[in-house]
Amino acid sequence: MTQPDALRALLSAVSQGQLSPEAALDQLKYLDFEPVDDFAKVDHHRTLRTGFPEVIWGPGKTPHHIVQIMRSLHQHNPVVMATRIEPEVFAQVRQQIPGVLYYDMARICALVPLNWSAQHPGTIGVLTAGTADLPVAEEAAVTAELCGFAVKRLWDVGVAGLHRLLRHRQLIRDVEVLIVVAGMEGALPSVVAGLADCPIIAVPTSIGYGASFNGLSALLTMLNSCATGVGVVNIDNGFGAAMLAGQILRTGERLKDKGLDG
Repeated sequence: MTQPDALRALLSAVSQGQLSPEAALDQLKYLDFEPVDDFAKVDHHRTLRTGFPEVIWGPGKTPHHIVQIMRSLHQHNPVVMATRIEPEVFAQVRQQIPGVLYYDMARICALVPLNWSAQHPGTIGVLTAGTADLPVAEEAAVTAELCGFAVKRLWDVGVAGLHRLLRHRQLIRDVEVLIVVAGMEGALPSVVAGLADCPIIAVPTSIGYGASFNGLSALLTMLNSCATGVGVVNIDNGFGAAMLAGQILRTGERLKDKGLDG
């Protein structure tokens, strides 16, 4: 445990009855981080505060940085994940962490226990308008699975062939949150929102011709959706969509535990 003096003072206050265990726990949520050499401060209490551990953003970090941070995080978390990892970077990471896995379409590398499965109730559906949207969608799907959620995938059901989507209405009805990934004009989330009774997280992608402005056109379409129940994350942000979906499901779980689910 880092910051030993602060921790010692906190435990002393609890033992002397000056602070309740509940109040101490609340303070612990903001206490613990670990310096990693001179380039990182790893937040080991993020799970305690937010429900999910810290995740490593790969771009801009060297393989050495990624290896050291992964090792630090793995001391406290069963799953450690790094996003936007290119194959050549993963090859160097694997030389130093032999058990690390690579999800090539999602560009995620992770340390995962054997037989890792869903830890939380509820299912997240991930849909794409086209096959070209798969890297962003897989980033969302893999992130959600590594965070302990069940995921159902449905690819290439965009509005250019609406019958493909309509054939899978049962999947739309079966899940608790939908992540809908689309480029070009970004119309799919609005269509799905007209069929679903659950939250929709729209993810614009940078796929499209010149006037799509690298995803800006899809982003604006989604923000201007006339369908209700649609929230929008940033362009190509599959990771952020998955984390938001997870928080939605965890909130529902928490309400149920409190007996406030109706």
